[in-house]
Amino acid sequence: MKPAKTTSVEELQVVSRFESLRRLLLADTYSQHLEKPLAYWALPTDRRLPLALLGRTLGDLLNTPFVDLAATPGIGQKKIRSFVKLLSRVANTDPSELPVELAAAPEKDKTGAPAGPASNGFDPASVSEVVWSQWRASVIRHGLGKEVLGRFAPSLQNMTRVIWSTPLEAYTGLSLQEIRYMKTHGEKRVQAILEVFYSVHTLVSNMGRMDHLVVRICPRLIDKVDTWTGRMLQTPGIPSNQDLYDNFVAPLVDQIRIDATQQIATLAENRLGIHGPITSVRQAARSMGLTRARVYQLLNEINDIMSVRWPMGRHLVYELRDKFQSEAAELERAPDLTQFLAAVELFYPGSRRGADGPLEFVGDATSLARDEDQEPSCEAEPMVSV
Repeated sequence: MKPAKTTSVEELQVVSRFESLRRLLLADTYSQHLEKPLAYWALPTDRRLPLALLGRTLGDLLNTPFVDLAATPGIGQKKIRSFVKLLSRVANTDPSELPVELAAAPEKDKTGAPAGPASNGFDPASVSEVVWSQWRASVIRHGLGKEVLGRFAPSLQNMTRVIWSTPLEAYTGLSLQEIRYMKTHGEKRVQAILEVFYSVHTLVSNMGRMDHLVVRICPRLIDKVDTWTGRMLQTPGIPSNQDLYDNFVAPLVDQIRIDATQQIATLAENRLGIHGPITSVRQAARSMGLTRARVYQLLNEINDIMSVRWPMGRHLVYELRDKFQSEAAELERAPDLTQFLAAVELFYPGSRRGADGPLEFVGDATSLARDEDQEPSCEAEPMVSV
């Protein structure tokens, strides 16, 4: 008899809690919640969800007597308690964070960042439709829809290459459920998309608005090189080799280490003479046990990464190269620009490598020559992503 009494008390508590939440959520303050399905507040990590109720709108559920909800087929005591728990989650959601139209999102909102175990605070298992709505609103509000996913990704290694250049606006009008139903959008791809939106939202969600100012978002290492390049273009003279390395070569190599495999990072280091003399394609192929065609593929991937991470880099870097070469020609003793010119060709080559005679830097500070090994090998590997 004692367990039955306990169960009865628990049932009364659930009923009481439901009625309390019902009165609260039917107030005008929460009116814009009422047309959303209960599933809007569910998390991937939730257990014992009342599946039979998730598709019904909040307004419909709140206007249904508790006894009828409890009598729904498939809804037992544990699931009815989960249902009330979801209602509590609705009550704890600030209505201003759920704009009817994302374009009319409020200027300020909470971060919506899930308290996950990841080092950067991102936990894909804790992203609900509510949180996703906040992240989309932040992207729209700050005019970032035209930016591509690859530009903001923590690492391109964790993102499928085919969506590197996909603009964020391709997903701002979709719910999480709609994205997961998209063809080729498996969990790994969805997670990469969510991480980009999370990163952007975390930066801009509490940012105020000043009509005469704008904040630019870009990878930290790219920002360092971009700022230095702009300064050098306005400064007469050629910096020292150490300055060129510290502010141009090293940061870009570090970016490649973040975005590419160790094999590609090693190739970049060899081609720039980071740990020894600059190597040719033939030497790199022999030392790495690859065909020359495969080396060209890896070199092209370096360019692909830079094109996503620093799309304006090609124009700025070539302008800087021309400036240095012009100034060096006027000096009696020209500085050694070997590594800098090798870096320009590595990150932003004059033509696609491995076809029609790729340009190859071979060590002269003022010239580019075709690699003696430019002919494609009969052993050429198929063009595949790394």
